Amino acid sequence: MEHTEKAKPYLTVVMPAYNEDLLIRKNLLYTAKEIARFVPEYRIIAVNDGSRDHTKEEIAAACSENPNIRMISYDRNRGKGYAIKRGILAADSEYTAFLDSDLELPPFLLRAYLSEMHSQNADIVIGSKMHKDSKLEYPFIRKVMSYGYYVLLRLLFHLNLKDTQTGIKLFRTDRIQRVMRNVRSEGFSFDIEMLAIASMYGYKIVEQPVVMQGTRKKMQGSHSKISFGQIFDMFFDTLKIKKRLRNLRKN
Repeated sequence: MEHTEKAKPYLTVVMPAYNEDLLIRKNLLYTAKEIARFVPEYRIIAVNDGSRDHTKEEIAAACSENPNIRMISYDRNRGKGYAIKRGILAADSEYTAFLDSDLELPPFLLRAYLSEMHSQNADIVIGSKMHKDSKLEYPFIRKVMSYGYYVLLRLLFHLNLKDTQTGIKLFRTDRIQRVMRNVRSEGFSFDIEMLAIASMYGYKIVEQPVVMQGTRKKMQGSHSKISFGQIFDMFFDTLKIKKRLRNLRKN
């Protein structure tokens, strides 16, 4: 039988997962269904970031149900930034996005982000909780922390972006793969390094509103993904990023 090669995907969605076995299979299949509504050729890359539960097995089950879902898996937990970097560098599509696998941010947002990317001729479109049209179920303390981080980043990097940390972003794949080859952060601070390098390269970054569903709050035994210890680590990492960017500019 003659082999027919599958069409190259138009959009790849990278979904990092760490200890998400309760919802990951369901969320991957739901995301695939939503993306298929507006993108005929797509791929989802689920990255198992060294989970200690049954996340790997649940991703494998989703892969067996939908051939557009693929898995990258490794044994040691490396951090969200490393997981996303692995997924992005594996993409071979025209556009690549990443999306938090808990689906607090719904995948249908990517439809509007693709439209905005085309209309604005942007290289990167990022979700922003501080956008005036965002609809949030968001704890007050996290709003305060987000604003404080925004002020710090304006002082250090002069980025005209109100929110760098929201877990949904869309990229032109060739642009973001160039950026990712120079990103060294592996944890939550990788977003700012990624966007600071993209800005240094002159790539156009556009902010768009988000709808935040608060799914983690609705789960029994749920917890915030970012601890106070990680927040302090982000601030110190940000200072290291500033130094790395100075060295990158010299090269």
